[in-house]
Amino acid sequence: MFTLETLSAIDNATYLQKLEIADFLFEHLDQYGDPKEDIMRCLDYALDQAGDKGGFSVMAREEGKLVGVVVVNKTGMSGYIPENILVYIAVDASQRGKGVGKKLMKTAIDMAQGDVALHVEPDNPAKFLYEKLGFENKYLEMRLKK
Repeated sequence: MFTLETLSAIDNATYLQKLEIADFLFEHLDQYGDPKEDIMRCLDYALDQAGDKGGFSVMAREEGKLVGVVVVNKTGMSGYIPENILVYIAVDASQRGKGVGKKLMKTAIDMAQGDVALHVEPDNPAKFLYEKLGFENKYLEMRLKK
């Protein structure tokens, strides 16, 4: 059985707390991951106390060990762009199929004030969970790398 914890700007997250989350995400995001430095920047943004930043993380633990993490950043916008973007979610492979991801997602959705957007690769199996939770593919994302 797993328990959930939340972490937001009001909790004054330490570097070690952020590092634990970043290490977990780096290890368990598999081919959908980012460099650890980028994950840390995301956590710095989510857990920053500045008014123009913010967000939160939800963590699932079993016997003290992280088994799942979700990180949401506030966008600072509303209406034309969702107020929140779910940046990262990962579940330890040994815990998949036990409802950890679904519980993390539901908790994150409940905590988020306003709409939530996320990006998902077309071949990512988590896409089905997102659709079951009500996420829709409204736009085709295009990026210009500079």
